[in-house]
Amino acid sequence: MNLSRRSLLILVPMVLTLAQIGPSFAAGTVVKVSLWDSGPDAMDMLGKGTNWAMGVVPKDAPKPSMGIDIEPKEVAAGEVTFDVTNVSKDSLHEMIVAPVPDEGQLLPYIQAEERVDEEATHDLGEVSELDPGKSGSLTVTMKPGKYILFCNIPGHYVLGMWTLITVKP
Repeated sequence: MNLSRRSLLILVPMVLTLAQIGPSFAAGTVVKVSLWDSGPDAMDMLGKGTNWAMGVVPKDAPKPSMGIDIEPKEVAAGEVTFDVTNVSKDSLHEMIVAPVPDEGQLLPYIQAEERVDEEATHDLGEVSELDPGKSGSLTVTMKPGKYILFCNIPGHYVLGMWTLITVKP
């Protein structure tokens, strides 16, 4: 089969594009994760009576001083890669992925340590302790259900550093 120069000009970019996106299909879904805080004063709300922990957020609560943003918020079951970036300028953050058996139930919390009891969450893995501006990734196989992504640096979870992701069949 002889291809004209014009055919090659059309086919070559298509083949290169498929070669670039092909591995992402094979690797599963990618979730972009941003770990953020409101700056050097973000920890000032700790112990002030406002608790942004899952299931405890008051309706009239002010915006949390820390958080996790994800895109997309819903993925298909199977292999999921979390590309995590700590966009904070000042604080160390991490991201842990754990199943949520019941959205109304609090995560097991160790009050004296201001952190979640990780062993009790049956987490799937984590991207631990990212310095400001640093990135990391985690690939896990996820079954249908709800999962929580949270930071377990002391105080960060109750200051709003968590989000939910839904895994569809």
